[in-house]
Amino acid sequence: MRILFTEDINEQKAIESVHEWTKARGGQRYYLRTFGCQMNDHDAQLLRGILHAMGYEQAQEPEEADLILFNTCAVRENAHQRVFGNIGRLKALKEKSRDVIIGLCGCMAELPKVQQTLRQTFPYVSLAFGPYHLYRLPSLLLKLINKEVDRVFMRDTGEYSVVEGIDKDRIEGMRALVSIMEGCDNFCSYCIVPYTRGRERSRRSVDILKEIHELVDQGYREVMLLGQNVNSYGKGLDEDIDFASLLERVSAIEGLWRIRFMTSHPKDLSDRLIDVMARCKNVMPSLHLPVQSGSDRILKKMNRKYSRDQYLALVRRLRRSIPDISLTTDIIMGFPGEEEQDVIDTIDLIREVGYDSAFTFLYSPREGTPAASWENTTPQDIRQMRFERMLEVLNEGVIAKNAAKVAKVYEVLVDTCESEGKWSGRTPYNDLIRFESTDDLYGKLVHVRVTRARKFSLEGVVIE
Repeated sequence: MRILFTEDINEQKAIESVHEWTKARGGQRYYLRTFGCQMNDHDAQLLRGILHAMGYEQAQEPEEADLILFNTCAVRENAHQRVFGNIGRLKALKEKSRDVIIGLCGCMAELPKVQQTLRQTFPYVSLAFGPYHLYRLPSLLLKLINKEVDRVFMRDTGEYSVVEGIDKDRIEGMRALVSIMEGCDNFCSYCIVPYTRGRERSRRSVDILKEIHELVDQGYREVMLLGQNVNSYGKGLDEDIDFASLLERVSAIEGLWRIRFMTSHPKDLSDRLIDVMARCKNVMPSLHLPVQSGSDRILKKMNRKYSRDQYLALVRRLRRSIPDISLTTDIIMGFPGEEEQDVIDTIDLIREVGYDSAFTFLYSPREGTPAASWENTTPQDIRQMRFERMLEVLNEGVIAKNAAKVAKVYEVLVDTCESEGKWSGRTPYNDLIRFESTDDLYGKLVHVRVTRARKFSLEGVVIE
């Protein structure tokens, strides 16, 4: 179902009521802290837009705020602990200023165990809602303000919508995040995302293209198309469209210099998409292609729906069509049942592919997923040792890749002035590169020769 936020009478009335309330009190301030992925960063833009519409102004510290929100991630256990630690530190603040409203939103807020912990351990948290209740923040907040309820904790209803028309408060720059779809239908055995963000639902292409046209008019020159699995885009829409077709239409927008996207599930990456990536010059030659494991046995347990050989064949097809493509990935070590041969297979795959970088994780069980109930008999110290072996091989390859870039010239979109005369930007391959110039280079495409390679970035000099 598509919901147009500006025509949702209940939420628009709530915005007006909260705005009158904040005005009567001489203004209210909010503090928003976001954890996790780029989709959460995108959601933060929506939250800020709604909060500003209700008359709230942003505070830099929790102590300055009348409303404190934690926009959370549920992918790993340590993220949970960081959030709970931050909430715990607010107990004294709540006791000192009893009118302050403290809330939890994002994926973590959808989990029943988290809501139970909030009820039992953090009685001063009065608001909890997940990603697909984000647009209902005005009416939820109004209930608390009017003291209709002491606490509002939203739960999954199984009814997922695509909400359009929320004004985003974006961070100024050259690059913008654009969500093209929400949710995931893959149900990997370790992943909580389908349970926190719901089933797949795509935005209409006309809405996506309209947003990107507006971004270009505002001066943005690069977009990152976001989805839990962008390769599934289009399923369930009335129009006959897939991700390759959408990407082709986006690439035709005049004034849009660069396009990136994530995340791509290997099982759904089509030859047609590879062809569009190769033909469309403003689609950048970089791709995040999560492999998770190089072992067929572990991939099957993970429910990834592809084999090691199928993944490697996909990499070969990509490099035939886009020889200089930059590939990044996700890797999970220590999965339940992992044996030494599985580790060897993963390390061998890393060597064979030659990734430009990777997000690496020790497996973290997520309650509610199938894998969480599986016994993990490998001792923690062995899992850690295997992880470090993998990381050593990965880092060797990444360092060698970066070293090979020294003396090469890349076109860089300058998007940051780090200090006077010091600039940074991204190459087409998504490398971060820093350089110096007395000229005002912000928002320009410049050619930079690499002079030094660091582990995770480059340094260079501007050339004419």
